[in-house]
Amino acid sequence: MTSIRSISIVVPSEPTPSGVLRLPETDQVAQWTHAPIINIYRAKSNNITIPFSFEAMKNSLSRALIHFYPLAGRLHWIEGGRLELDCNAMGVQLLEAYSEAELVELGDFAPTDAVRDLVPKVDYTTPIEEWPLLLVQVTRFRCGGLCVGVAISHTMVDGRSATHFINSWAKLSRGYDLEDVDMPFLDRTVLRSSEPVRTPRFVHIEYTTKPPVLIGRTDANEERKKETSVTLLKLTREQVEVLKKRANQDVVGVTTIRPYSRYEAIAGHMWRCACKVRAVDSHNSQSTRARLVVDIRNRLKPSLPERYFGNAISVTMTPICLYEDLLSKPLSYSAGKLREAIERMDDEYIRSALDFISSQKDVSGLRSSFHMQGYSEAPFLGNPNISLGSWIGLPIYDADFGWGKPIYVGPGLLNMDGKSFIMPSPTADGSLIIAFRLQTQFMDSFKKIFYEDIME
Repeated sequence: MTSIRSISIVVPSEPTPSGVLRLPETDQVAQWTHAPIINIYRAKSNNITIPFSFEAMKNSLSRALIHFYPLAGRLHWIEGGRLELDCNAMGVQLLEAYSEAELVELGDFAPTDAVRDLVPKVDYTTPIEEWPLLLVQVTRFRCGGLCVGVAISHTMVDGRSATHFINSWAKLSRGYDLEDVDMPFLDRTVLRSSEPVRTPRFVHIEYTTKPPVLIGRTDANEERKKETSVTLLKLTREQVEVLKKRANQDVVGVTTIRPYSRYEAIAGHMWRCACKVRAVDSHNSQSTRARLVVDIRNRLKPSLPERYFGNAISVTMTPICLYEDLLSKPLSYSAGKLREAIERMDDEYIRSALDFISSQKDVSGLRSSFHMQGYSEAPFLGNPNISLGSWIGLPIYDADFGWGKPIYVGPGLLNMDGKSFIMPSPTADGSLIIAFRLQTQFMDSFKKIFYEDIME
């Protein structure tokens, strides 16, 4: 049981720029809910409490908000289902909590209901103008460990920007000042659509087509209601290399192809395994596709500044594939379909997508997912489809607040069947962790096949 000891509103410790900011298209189609992240810290030895000062956390957070002041503002709705940011320095919410549990009782920190309690709750029934864009819950456990649970507005940041903020705050907490290389780039106008808006140059399937549904169904309502479970899958460096090697085995003799990456190999393997276990209840002629998110910072010409702070990501979709093709063909086939979706995202395609979003009278229907369990208006991405997110390149284990690096960083919630994140592990030895939610009826078979197929 977790009890809240105190709730504080933290504002920037110095005056910050004010005014209303127009948000670019990539922010407009992001989830308006808050992304939940947990950072777990273990005491260095039993019965030793981490040297934690709530006041020090407040003070360093207040200093961080000087540089990341948009997070201290508030959103409000404007026409067309769009949002604007009021930089009014109303502040962020910081909660102090205590749990009678010990960290060991949370197992591997998979995003279960118990883990969800470590992330601050947002009351989405209140007007959006009242929602803090950042909420942090610092929970001390009976064993002396800590969790820094973060709920951060996805309208404001993507994973890279969220990590940038958390790591910068942690640096201040350790007693260091932020240097020029730590400073966020806050000018979001560099990511706006054309002015005047141009006609889109491509058919943007990521916004204009619905994902496949099961054969014999007209919608996903029945699948949405089915019970789901969540798990953490762990891959050693050797297992990662096996998958990467296998994905590239069947392209021998093709000299023009760049080798498939770790992400493409692992994500392709996950997609195939999901099809294999779901095929028990389906047909081999069942269609499916995968959803993924691409960081566009270096895909634009010119590239965005490295420290761009906002949503510099874009959703992309694979072509629709058949179970029978994914299961009968080698891993290079599924990895290749993921590659198609990724390589589509060049400068011309991304800028066309920005123009497409900008040209829409109402963008509400373009938002792709929500960080709420069972949210009925969220597009369903599950059976027979899959969502394959990646945190592989994010420095999530640099969040040292003065107590050492976290022993685990991951999502505080996976809200939907088929949703996953492929993440680095705290050992930094090339091993990876995958957080994955799947219908309960398929989960045991999936875990079995996931590892057995690697060993083939």
